[in-house]
Amino acid sequence: MSEQIFTNAKIVLADEVMEGSIVIRDGVIMDVDDKSSDVSGVLDLEGDYLMPGFVELHTDNLEKLMTPRPKAEWPPISAIIAHDGQMAINGITTVLDAMGLGDVNQGSARISQLNDMIVGIGEAQDKNLLRAEHYLHLRCEVSYPDMAKVLDRHIDKPSIRLLSVMDHTPGQRQFVSLDAYYTYYQGKYGLSDSEMKDFIVSRKRDHLQYSQEHRLLGVNLAQEHNIVLASHDDATVEHVSDAVEDGIKVAEFPTTIEAAKASHEAGLQVLMGGPNIVRGKSHSGNVSARDLAKLGYLDVISSDYVPHSLLFSAMQLAEDFEDISLPHAIRLISKTPALSIGFADRGEIAVGKRADLVHVRHEPHHPIIRGVWSKGRRVA
Repeated sequence: MSEQIFTNAKIVLADEVMEGSIVIRDGVIMDVDDKSSDVSGVLDLEGDYLMPGFVELHTDNLEKLMTPRPKAEWPPISAIIAHDGQMAINGITTVLDAMGLGDVNQGSARISQLNDMIVGIGEAQDKNLLRAEHYLHLRCEVSYPDMAKVLDRHIDKPSIRLLSVMDHTPGQRQFVSLDAYYTYYQGKYGLSDSEMKDFIVSRKRDHLQYSQEHRLLGVNLAQEHNIVLASHDDATVEHVSDAVEDGIKVAEFPTTIEAAKASHEAGLQVLMGGPNIVRGKSHSGNVSARDLAKLGYLDVISSDYVPHSLLFSAMQLAEDFEDISLPHAIRLISKTPALSIGFADRGEIAVGKRADLVHVRHEPHHPIIRGVWSKGRRVA
């Protein structure tokens, strides 16, 4: 690719915001200068922000597009292209698509569509149909009876970058409150009170029978394949101690301040959802991500189930908390998540890094993405 120059932008660097220009050649940042450029063909951002491409570690957004209405399945490649478009227009240039290996409901689309999603992402990537760079995050539901079989079928996929162990059994972790469990799953599956009681009995039975064995299997296979490990919904200091012993590096969605503090202090990267930050609370009644950010226990933001929330939530933190600078907030959605899965070539605007870039026009609480580049190629 010929030389390309971006100029007159507020460039969000790792530790500061600098006005100036950058030079790209062959998809790599060649120079970052505090001066504007008058070279012909330059792209002038007119004082807007230029940010590093965002790195998403946990999104199940694709599932919604695979089944846009109950029982209305969509062709996989078409759904994947639509999902990829949503990632790109929201500035996400590297995405780990979260694939649930099992579910609390044996008949869910998450289970029946898993293989189509994994195969489809690989096919779409091979055919150069996608704008963002996609990898896999395997979410192992340890209480699911067939988790071991499903994991064995997919563990050799070279695109796996993260494996998380999770347990959605009622009465613990995400759902300590049974009232919250009733609200969530009755709303999701339309179960009556009597059906919910049977549902809970079955889930607790599966937890006792499978969870410990399946967690150990997931941890061991991830270590054998050199895949980064994540915990999910840790609620207690004991949960965090187990995570540390298992070699876990990312703590996804801790549900209490105590668990988040223990995880952060143990060197785990604490990941929370952008929707939690935007809304100011957890949808299941757990700890507020804003509280964790204020206390310094937040390391990574994920868009989770709302792609637009990634940048939106980071900008909110920078605006609302004096101790969180804009570079700090943007690191939560770029450099830190990249490094947490071993990608040292992206996530910041620096010489020698990939030219994954996002042009942002900002109004108070409403950042507008005007352009996105992946390895110097415009994708949105």
